[in-house]
This record gives sequence, C-alpha cells and structure tokens, in this order.
Amino acid sequence: MGRPGGWQQKDVPDAGDAEQWFLGRLPDTWYDGAVTVEVDREEIVVVGELSVPDSTAATVEGRIARFREDTRGDRMRIADEAEARYGRKVAWGVVVDGETTLFTHLAVPVMTRLRQPERKVLDTLVDAGVARSRADALAWAVRLTGDHIDPWLAELRDAMRTVDDLRAKGPDLG
Repeated sequence: MGRPGGWQQKDVPDAGDAEQWFLGRLPDTWYDGAVTVEVDREEIVVVGELSVPDSTAATVEGRIARFREDTRGDRMRIADEAEARYGRKVAWGVVVDGETTLFTHLAVPVMTRLRQPERKVLDTLVDAGVARSRADALAWAVRLTGDHIDPWLAELRDAMRTVDDLRAKGPDLG
C-alpha cells in the first residue's frame, strides 16, 4: 500500500485488513472461484472469478451483465460500509476465462514534471498513434513497465512490508 507517513496518506485509515474484511463480508454465492482485493491510497478493487460453462462471447457478456445487475444493491451497501471503514472508494469486477472486467472504477490524476527527453518519449507515442495524448502515453508506458517488471515489483513490495513490520516492532519514539 505504499510507505507510511507521507503527505499522500494523511488521514487515510489503515486498510491492512481489507482483504480479510471483504472475504468475510462477501456472500459465498457471488463468485465461483478466487476473490482478490487490491488496495491503494484512493481505491479498493474487489474482483472474483465467475465460471461460464459455454464460453462464447455472448454467454460471457450475458453472465457478467446478470452478475452485475443481480448484485448491484448488495455491492453498493457493502461498498458504503467499506468506504466508511477504510476511507476509500470501492470498485468491483469479475474474471471469466482469465479476462478481467471492471465495473465503475477510478481514474486518478497523477501530477508529474518531465524534462524534455521524457516529454519527447510521450510525444513520439502520440505522434505514432499509440496514444491519444501525453496522459494516455504515460498511462500506456506505466502499464507496459508494470507488465514487464511485476516479479521485481512484488519482491520490492514484500521487502517494504518486512521493513514496516520491523519498524512496528521497534521502540515507540513518539
């Protein structure tokens, strides 16, 4: 969830138990497989697996639409509870045959300052038609980078959790 103590996390409640809370709160009948809960500073994304026996595109689309409609009221109530508890918006999604479909979720602006060489990279992506704007190009570059270094990022997050755990066990200097 990022490093504690930065201005970005001022007044944001701890969500360290969010996954367990959602696993306990979700009805057992909603998903056919695993449920994942991803948390960042602004949003909690809950995604569960649905099985569709006949995996034609129309069947999958219909099954996702039915799930979304049938669970809407309960999902909204659970989201309200979670938002009050964790101070973050909640988004929902499903996975069918390895493909993830997210329902309404946040697109959060991120401000950055780039020097000319970095801007040229973004402009090249826009000029080549890979992205519609510098913002789209930056999002594309971040997704591509994340896809290629996921194992390293996971290892880095684990190391940060270990440091946080050690810091919590240390003396209280407050």
